[in-house]
Amino acid sequence: MDFSTLQKGYKSVDAKTWKKINELLGRYAIDAELIEGSRLRVDTTAYETNVHYPTDSSLLWDTYRVLSRSIARVREYDVDAVGPGRLQDRRVKRLVLRIGRQANQTEKKRVGLKRPYQALLGHVGHIIGWSQRVRGRCQERLREDAYGFEVSLILDGILEEMKHYEALGMRVVDQARRRVLEGEKVPNSEKILSIFEPHTELLKRGKAGKPVEFGHMVLLHEVEQQFISNYEVFERRPVDASLVDGVLEQHRQLFGKLPAALAADKGFYESMAKLSELETVIPNVSIAKKGSRSSSEIEREHDPIFRMLQRFRAGIEGTISVMKRVFKMWRCLYRSFRSYCSSVGSHVFAHNLVVLARL
Repeated sequence: MDFSTLQKGYKSVDAKTWKKINELLGRYAIDAELIEGSRLRVDTTAYETNVHYPTDSSLLWDTYRVLSRSIARVREYDVDAVGPGRLQDRRVKRLVLRIGRQANQTEKKRVGLKRPYQALLGHVGHIIGWSQRVRGRCQERLREDAYGFEVSLILDGILEEMKHYEALGMRVVDQARRRVLEGEKVPNSEKILSIFEPHTELLKRGKAGKPVEFGHMVLLHEVEQQFISNYEVFERRPVDASLVDGVLEQHRQLFGKLPAALAADKGFYESMAKLSELETVIPNVSIAKKGSRSSSEIEREHDPIFRMLQRFRAGIEGTISVMKRVFKMWRCLYRSFRSYCSSVGSHVFAHNLVVLARL
């Protein structure tokens, strides 16, 4: 088996299948009395997608070069459908480099960015229109059976790819025009951060040295034997506090009971009323309060059991570090959200196998 075959086999396993595999491994560990599930700690982490830092000019350049490459491929099979037009990759690239250099200068020198952006938007808009015309002519000839069987198959694939990137390119053009030319602040939910991984989400977590990350949030549930009993991948980042009820329900389904202790960081705090509600069903809940505290709340957080569970909670940070360093869950090198979710399941499975081997 060569490397390519191994990767194709890996990608053929669906995210739901990995989820089921991890559930079966968890049930095996429970039956073999390797894990107990009496203490549970949870945390979220950012798992990055394989994208470059998204600037308007770089996204426009990505759109241009991808469509230019596709038009050049179509020209190899049907010169008439493409026409005599000339691709201007080098000119557009120089324009992008000029914008990049100017954007790194002082505020006074950045004022003149609108003119090169207008030129760049013109080039990208032109190639999107050209791509649409080429695609229309080729599809018409495909319906007329003007190509051989093999060429028809090749062109089908190229035209489908062109249609995909045309739609994304129009979103990039609209986004750049609104931001740069009209000075509008585009909400993060409406932004496209990559034409190759359009599902990518912008994450602001306040981390030192890394104010923003590009990927998705992953929630990990871990029991006391360092076994990851469950995980969730979120296409759109939720509020951590809204996840607590779901976490407990999933734990109950796997272990048949709720944990005797739950530990999480401040992000999972919703209100003192919610903590009181949790403490009616779980003996020990170690979630610190956000903001100022009353004397009774300070006393609660200074309790030896609470502090011991917070030290237990810190252990999941080590697990996240191992997942990123050893099992390479720091950046997903596979394309599409489906493969992204599958890769999380495979990382968790590999981690759990190592943990069980040590028990």
